[in-house]
Amino acid sequence: MPSLCRCWLSEIGGGYLVWQWLRNDKPIWLGLGGGIILFLYGVVATFQVFSFGKAYAAYGGVFIVMALLWGWWVDKKTPDLNEWIGAVICLVGVSVMLLKR
Repeated sequence: MPSLCRCWLSEIGGGYLVWQWLRNDKPIWLGLGGGIILFLYGVVATFQVFSFGKAYAAYGGVFIVMALLWGWWVDKKTPDLNEWIGAVICLVGVSVMLLKR
């Protein structure tokens, strides 16, 4: 699980830095740093114990929740009720996917 947390943080953090550079006229070094972090995200993702498809599909559902939390804590944009409901639905889907049969 710790490497999965690093995946979320590196993808969201790296993407956020690139976003800041391109959309909010921040310095280019933020964009370059974000690009490096996004590259490292691709490397960290290979440490997952699941198959590629399962790891990325489950990761996608959890990524939605992490992105909402990032936006709330870092960007100060409070998610609305529909966003929270959607995030819970995604987590239910992730739980179903990761259940052992």
